[in-house]
Amino acid sequence: MLKGLIVALALAAVTIGEALAVTAADMKPIHTQQTKDVTVTLQNESGQWKEGKNSFVLEFTAAQDKKPVDVGKVSLSTSMGMPGMAPMVAGATLTPDGPGRYRGTIEFPDRGARQVTVTWDGPDGKGSTKFSVPVR
Repeated sequence: MLKGLIVALALAAVTIGEALAVTAADMKPIHTQQTKDVTVTLQNESGQWKEGKNSFVLEFTAAQDKKPVDVGKVSLSTSMGMPGMAPMVAGATLTPDGPGRYRGTIEFPDRGARQVTVTWDGPDGKGSTKFSVPVR
């Protein structure tokens, strides 16, 4: 009985590990933004954001050698300007997932172009970048 439980748990761990590896390998870029010394890559499985809840990965790499950069505390927010109204703002929930890598979720109530702002503050310095991403 105990051996069966151990085998089942081991198989579950391997299956989860493979699923995470496949997820990481299947990521498609939504947008890549170069700052002076850091490349910020926003990506997910489909290569685009959609209306509703979205999962994504945010990666920071050195512009020269493409190695992960420890950027410490990171935030990602979006805004969408609407004529005659205050901009619609959405913030992402981010969780560290290894050096220079963050998993995130964000939700959009509708489609349209979003202005994305990414900021970071860590051991390798602080910085920010802005870019536009469509929500389809």
